Amino acid sequence: MRTQVLIVGAGPSGLLLGQLLHKAGIENLIVERQSGGYVLGRIRAGVLEQTTVDLLDEAGVGARMHAKGLLHGGFELAFDGKRHRIDLQALTGGKSVMVYGQTDVTRDLMEARASAGLPTLYEAQDVSLHGFDSDAPFARCKMAGKEIEIRCDFIAGCDGYHGVSRASVPAAVIQTYEKIYPFGWLGLLSDTSPVSHELIYGRHERGFTLCSMRSQTRSRYYLQVPLSDRVEDWSDARFWDELAQRLGSETAAGLVTGPALEKSIAPLRSFVAEPMRFGRLFLAGDAAHIVPPTGAKGLNLAASDVYYLWQALGEHYREQSQAGIEHYSARCLSRIWKAERFSWWFTSLMHTFKNEPAIDAKLHRSELEYLISSPAAQTVMAENYVGLPW
Repeated sequence: MRTQVLIVGAGPSGLLLGQLLHKAGIENLIVERQSGGYVLGRIRAGVLEQTTVDLLDEAGVGARMHAKGLLHGGFELAFDGKRHRIDLQALTGGKSVMVYGQTDVTRDLMEARASAGLPTLYEAQDVSLHGFDSDAPFARCKMAGKEIEIRCDFIAGCDGYHGVSRASVPAAVIQTYEKIYPFGWLGLLSDTSPVSHELIYGRHERGFTLCSMRSQTRSRYYLQVPLSDRVEDWSDARFWDELAQRLGSETAAGLVTGPALEKSIAPLRSFVAEPMRFGRLFLAGDAAHIVPPTGAKGLNLAASDVYYLWQALGEHYREQSQAGIEHYSARCLSRIWKAERFSWWFTSLMHTFKNEPAIDAKLHRSELEYLISSPAAQTVMAENYVGLPW
């Protein structure tokens, strides 16, 4: 088999890249080790920056997002039993974010790819990448027990943290940076109306909370829990009781509870791999970086990688220019490290840490008080939350 760009991974970043390349007239093939149903069933974040919304529109998959997504012009910080609104639109000159689940983004992209008749090899086994340090990269995989070789011009590694793409790079030429947080997020999805029409990020002595949603009738809530906890430890009743305690009586009075559609615990980490280009292999999304979910930067950072890679490959095929390819890694990493900083800061501010010195708790509370009293501090937070420019 032969294609111009081989994309490894059929998550939202791989699918988005494939759709943009198709619209630019660039042939591409996606290989994915999981089934399409498995990919679609993964529950992930749902807050999109304006730049991500614009890119989905550019790819021609924004219609359902605009019809069903929720435009948010602000969010709330909760601590000491009170809620304080951060007015994103007022602080950033009218910018906002779109609440639209990653599952929905993935579905829209899958349907667009299928409608266009573009090839995706699901359940591809034993994928291996070769020759990306030469002018003739290729990959091998097995489909239904039969070995297939795919030759291409470039390989886009969009296959996540545990994928084959980054693992194929020699250790001597890649540098990784990582921070593991000593807690996770226990998430619960339910068909209940949200407790608030905007997101609430809460700091409480019992731990962090996030009140989010997927629609006007489907809610997503999170609790900070120790990494030693298991989902089985948390009945629905225990989750709702703990959430109510952390929210406080006034907010909890409006909490609508119901059976969980899904519950899971996600560990938190900050991770970056440098560089993101190795000859004709490019890393994108979780293959190159992970952020804590505080502030919802993961999918948005993946979208910015896709934007830079789409631009670079377009320049290569359209203008025979190598400039975008040569600068791909530096452009991505400049934005990535800013988002990593914001996610680390927001996570550190809103979470409690085991055996935290008393002075740290006082400093966090003081920073929150300063934040809600200072328009300048709120502006810095807001411009990072809505997304820095490309």
